[in-house]
Amino acid sequence: MTDSEARQRALAVRHFNRFYTQHIGALHEHLAKTAFSLTEVRVLHELFRGRAQTASVLGRNLGLDSGYLSRLLTNFERRGLITRRPSEHDARQSLIALTDAGHAAYAPLDAAALEEVSALLEGLTPPDQDQLITAMRLIERLLSDKPRHELVVLRQPRAGECAWLVHRQAQWFASHYGWDHTFEGLLARVVADYSQRRDPVREMCWIADQEGSVVGSACIVAVSTTVAGVRLLWVEPDVQRLGIGTQLMSECIRFARRSGYTKLTLTTASTLHEPRRLCERAGFTLAGTVAERRFGNDLTVERWELEL
Repeated sequence: MTDSEARQRALAVRHFNRFYTQHIGALHEHLAKTAFSLTEVRVLHELFRGRAQTASVLGRNLGLDSGYLSRLLTNFERRGLITRRPSEHDARQSLIALTDAGHAAYAPLDAAALEEVSALLEGLTPPDQDQLITAMRLIERLLSDKPRHELVVLRQPRAGECAWLVHRQAQWFASHYGWDHTFEGLLARVVADYSQRRDPVREMCWIADQEGSVVGSACIVAVSTTVAGVRLLWVEPDVQRLGIGTQLMSECIRFARRSGYTKLTLTTASTLHEPRRLCERAGFTLAGTVAERRFGNDLTVERWELEL
């Protein structure tokens, strides 16, 4: 990436920050009518939504200066909004929890905030609301400094998601490996053939859904009456090594066995370490390799097989 491209991306992020900050400011105008600042509301919300926690955890979760947070909590305690008790695991720490008065003080603020957000969303159509929430979840996932371990559900694709998978994988492999448009064509043919055959007894596709975000996929297609192939195997790079690929592969194997196949195959390139790792962990064996010119690159194509 050139310096000019990096600068343009930084400017785009700053532009979004200003835009979003204006919206957040509008959503919190009601705070001017309360006895609490925005930061105080954030602390109350953190305590309201979970069990008692320490000041260090609060500060880390909210990115607050420890001295400022200490003064804020002292003020809360003086007003009877919180209690502190020694931690059983660390005598140097105190567990902080809302009192009944604290819950009563925060509850109307929480209700008002939900009403304002609901009013904002009402100006959008349901599909636009879904698109907005998906984009927000993606931003949160990509900028999080910790891997997300939320439950991943495997479900059937919704309208447009198979096409999105073609777009996403074609874009990613072009960016990271220089694969050309013929790879996108291959993915599109897989999706088209699967969609047109519509044989749920012999073929199946799964979307890995993490709190509404598509984070992976896999598809079983018939190669012959006894052999099935794994296609569209994909896990978003930022959530790899969290067991999602293993979950998808296990579902592929279970489905292939139930459908009466005797062999499951997967074709990949030697440079792609993640599918090779998943195959090895699932008990596949490397059946053969061949040097080929594919997708505008010289590749070593590997065929992996699992006897069912």
